[in-house]
Amino acid sequence: MLRPRLPDVPTLPTTTVTPQQTHAPAFFAGRTVPYVGVGIGAVAAVVVVGIVLTALLAAVAVSAVSVAVAAVVLRSLLSSANKR
Repeated sequence: MLRPRLPDVPTLPTTTVTPQQTHAPAFFAGRTVPYVGVGIGAVAAVVVVGIVLTALLAAVAVSAVSVAVAAVVLRSLLSSANKR
């Protein structure tokens, strides 16, 4: 009388459903392989060009700084010679 009663567990149907394919799979391997190679080559070329341009910009910046320092030193030497 004081025992709880559990509800009955419903049983699920055991039928399996297989999906049907309505179209044939497309074959893209022959077309995409050359384009992937071209894309990788283009990316590599862009990376190399970017590295070269960055190196050139750094070289120009270092040269400009060294010329500016040399100009300041020469100006200082010339102005001290004029004061004597």
